[in-house]
Amino acid sequence: MTVIAVTGASGAVGGLVARALSDDFRTDLRLLVRDPARAPDIDTDVRVCDYADLAAARSALRGVDTLFLVSASESADRRQQHRTVVGAAAEAGVRYVVYTSFAGAAPDATFTLGRDHADTEAALRRSGMGFTFLRDNFYADVLPFFADDRGVIRGPAGEGRVAPVARADVADCAAAVLRSPGDHAGATYTLTGPEALTLAEVAARAGTVLGRDLRFEDETEEAAYAWRRERYGAEQWQLDAWVSTYTAIRDGAVADVTDHVGRLAGHPPRTLEQALAG
Repeated sequence: MTVIAVTGASGAVGGLVARALSDDFRTDLRLLVRDPARAPDIDTDVRVCDYADLAAARSALRGVDTLFLVSASESADRRQQHRTVVGAAAEAGVRYVVYTSFAGAAPDATFTLGRDHADTEAALRRSGMGFTFLRDNFYADVLPFFADDRGVIRGPAGEGRVAPVARADVADCAAAVLRSPGDHAGATYTLTGPEALTLAEVAARAGTVLGRDLRFEDETEEAAYAWRRERYGAEQWQLDAWVSTYTAIRDGAVADVTDHVGRLAGHPPRTLEQALAG
């Protein structure tokens, strides 16, 4: 029986994947979480795993055939966390990794966190393990919640477009790949929604579903940095990540629409409205 480990099982995507695989008689499922109390209520093996702890991660991954590696939370040391858990997986004997990357991941990606994902992809290529990269676009069911308390989504995106993907679609694709990883060996899939939208369109359509008056307000990069720095006092890497979310949209880096969700999940990608409706 194949042992599949799912990281981030207490989160949105990891939790959906865990539930999708939980009744698969061909799979021995292992959930890897930082806090066992937050793991999904599934009758399966739960292990504590911290990406930054090589020994603990190696122990949690021993005996695993296939690993679903959900990217860690944004942090200044995320690249090192990912390199550590990739190394732990290789040392533990994991044969295959399915990794949640980002659309257009590259060392010079406009979206600065896309550079982190490129670094992880490179680590996986060097590891000797088999891999599949699921390069997700921005999440359709998260974008509208960039709005502030006045309902304004504000950033330097201009008239640029984004093809946001529903987290449920990412989970459906991941579950499909995890069930037969050999069929997707070495593949990179870019997961998007069915259409590319401006943020003004996202705000208007999401507002209708959520029953809230939402609108997009363009701003210069200078203004975007200034008010975020003043309001949050965040470190530079975090400010760069926040602002480049919008500049990546403005520059067209996340505008391409693909058919990869349909090919993997076997159903059309959810629209923005469907993603928000759950």
